[in-house]
Amino acid sequence: MASLVDQAKSVESRIGVVIASFDLDDMPVKERDLLTACKQTAIDARLDIRDYEYADTRADQIELAKEARMRLKTLHNLLVKASEYNVFGAVDIAHLSAQIEQLIATIQ
Repeated sequence: MASLVDQAKSVESRIGVVIASFDLDDMPVKERDLLTACKQTAIDARLDIRDYEYADTRADQIELAKEARMRLKTLHNLLVKASEYNVFGAVDIAHLSAQIEQLIATIQ
């Protein structure tokens, strides 16, 4: 099984691929800001998970896990919102949601 960071990289990569297929400069501001937030939140979630895995103490790990779970939930909400603009299809949302839920469940 892939490490948590590798799983987070997979989510981040898939989001990046989908977003890269759009010309952000030609999008309405609201949609562009939403896609930018999706991409940045995916990056931040990956970094949160990296910090969680490399934490020195269990107390640090517990605090970082809470932050990572919150960020992953935010990412999920952003992706669902982006799907309302037909950026992410139903299959992408289902797959990314499953990956995000797996990460949330695994981070303790």
